[in-house]
Amino acid sequence: MRLLLAPRLAYFAGVARHEHVTRAAQELGVPQSTLSRAMVRLEQDLGVVLFTRKGRTVSLTPAGRDFLASVERALGEVERAAESVRADADPSGGKVAFGFLHTMGSETVPELIRAFRVDHPRVRFTLVQNYGEAMIERLRAGELDLCLTSPVPDAPDLVARRLDEQRLRLVVPDDHRLATRKRIRLAEAADETFVTLEPGYGLRRITDALCAEAGFSPRVAFEGEEAETLRGLVAAGLGVALLPPPAVPRPGVVELTVTAPRAIREVGVAWLDGHPDTPPVAAFKKFLLSRRGNLLPD
Repeated sequence: MRLLLAPRLAYFAGVARHEHVTRAAQELGVPQSTLSRAMVRLEQDLGVVLFTRKGRTVSLTPAGRDFLASVERALGEVERAAESVRADADPSGGKVAFGFLHTMGSETVPELIRAFRVDHPRVRFTLVQNYGEAMIERLRAGELDLCLTSPVPDAPDLVARRLDEQRLRLVVPDDHRLATRKRIRLAEAADETFVTLEPGYGLRRITDALCAEAGFSPRVAFEGEEAETLRGLVAAGLGVALLPPPAVPRPGVVELTVTAPRAIREVGVAWLDGHPDTPPVAAFKKFLLSRRGNLLPD
C-alpha cells in the first residue's frame, strides 16, 4: 500500500489545497489529465471517495479531510527529513559523526576540532567515545563517518590510515620499588600485578602482546574501561599499568619510559570502504590526514 500511495500523496495535498484540478496541476507542474487520473486511482486503491466533484472544482469529503490531516503530517516529516540531510551535507555547515578512544577525549580531539574549525567554523560534530571494536561496528552500521582508533584496523571493508604513534609508559605508584627509576625494561615488571583495560580494548591487546614479547604473561588484578581509572588504581597501590601519557600529570604515580620492547601504540583513522563522503566529512578527513606524525602528544 505504501508503494501505491506514496507517489500520489503530494498530488492529493495539492488538489485539496486548491480545490481545483487545473490550478493544482499548474502548481505541481504536471498535466491536468495526469493529476485527475492519479486522484481517481488513489480513491480506487483506498476504496474511499475523497472528493466531491463539480467540473474541475473539487471539495473534500469527510473521509478526504481526515486523510488530508495525516497526509500533511507525513509530507511535513518527509520535508523535514530532506532539510536535515541537506543541512548535514552542507559544505560550510554540515555534520561529521566522529568516534575516538577515551584516552583522546580530554586533549587530542578537542584540539583537533578547534584547529579544524578555524577554517570550517560552522561544521557540527556528533562525538562518540568508545573502545576500538565498538567504534568499528558503529562505522559498519553507518552511525559514524570516521573514527580514531588503535591498533589501526586491517579489514577488507574498511579503509584505515596510520596517523601517529604514541609511547606507552609503565605507570607505578610513587612509593613503588621502581619509582626512583626513569627507564625500565618491561621484563623487570614480570612479577608485578597489573591493572589493565578489559579484553576487547585495543590497549589491552597491545599490553598483552608487549608482555609476551618481554617473556611473561601479566598477572591481572583489575580490569577497567578507562585509562584514568587505571591510573587511580595504580596510585592506590593496586598494581602497575602500561598507559599512554596523561593529558595532566596525576599525583601518586610515576611514569617510566619502557626501553624494551619498543612500547608504542599506533593510532589511525578509519572509515567504511566505498561509503560516499559528504563535503564536511571529506574536509575533516583531509584535515586528519594532513596531521600525520603530528597528531598526538608524546
